[in-house]
Amino acid sequence: MARVASLLLTVIVAAAASLLLLLAPSAAELTRVEHPPKNEGSLAILAVGDWGRRGQFNQTLVAQQMGVVGEKLDIDFVISTGDNIYDDGIANTSDPLFKECFTNIYTAQSLQTPWYIVLGNHDYTGNALAQQDPAIREVDSRYLNLAKSFIVNSGIADFFLLDTSPFYLKYWNSSKYDWRDVAPRDTYIQNLLDDLDDALVQSEAPWKIVVGHHPISSGCEHGNTTELQELLRPILEARGVDMYVNGHDHCLQHISSRNSPVQFMTSGGGSKAWAGKFKTTSDKIEFIYDGQGFMSMQLSSTEAHLVFYDVAGNVLHSYDSTKNEEEDDGWPAGQQAAVRGSIDRGNL
Repeated sequence: MARVASLLLTVIVAAAASLLLLLAPSAAELTRVEHPPKNEGSLAILAVGDWGRRGQFNQTLVAQQMGVVGEKLDIDFVISTGDNIYDDGIANTSDPLFKECFTNIYTAQSLQTPWYIVLGNHDYTGNALAQQDPAIREVDSRYLNLAKSFIVNSGIADFFLLDTSPFYLKYWNSSKYDWRDVAPRDTYIQNLLDDLDDALVQSEAPWKIVVGHHPISSGCEHGNTTELQELLRPILEARGVDMYVNGHDHCLQHISSRNSPVQFMTSGGGSKAWAGKFKTTSDKIEFIYDGQGFMSMQLSSTEAHLVFYDVAGNVLHSYDSTKNEEEDDGWPAGQQAAVRGSIDRGNL
């Protein structure tokens, strides 16, 4: 009997260890979570950012249309591109703002699915670790900010959710940001870039999609993020990333890189918008809308179909992309090697 009990304990410990390996990163490895699609061979998601305003600034109306589209597409999950709770995140895991901005707003049945979350700069001016605390999932189990940066593996696509606020140098000159588990900045950024690069190399998913709060290329109010242009963009281009999805700019936009296949998608219209301010970018602006709304994404192993919707659910813009199953990353071999050779991340 003692031998049986010992064997049972060994099995339990092994199972627990396996779970921890799934949810916690080892050295030089980003946290991973597996999310197989509900419908074999296809994946459907929504992406929205810059939303948490207690339903104000049309947040509730955007949420309602997300529910309608989410039901139509039978979505697998939602991605939030950050700035989840305005103006200064949450104070702790029992802060009533969390329910007022999230639980009480996104009530449609189709939205009762996992939300994979990145933090924005407004989340960092509150208690940033509270949004990552497992206790927040006891308040609402959908809310999955599993780590500062992590990967969602769906088989059809790998989503690399990145913590971009630490890149933004001017934030470090202010004492209002919660840099616990981040400082020192240079070490944190270098480790994150190395981990992302390794993960992208290892990825075998047909689609590689990176998500961050801040834009790399943008024609809206905030414009390009210099630090991401210098440090992150070369990796995306070298490693065959298909799309970079962001928020921060309170608008919707689709921008094509002029020197790589990367597509830049902004979905930051979850509530307050209409800034009426625009910037220039050297990339090609395919679509820009200075208003509220969200984005949907439908993927198979060979096809991607993206749609931008406004606050009334009207289709504003769509984008389609196809690839052969044997494609590596869309680059001609010589051009790919040239870009990879240009990466130098040694100096932050």
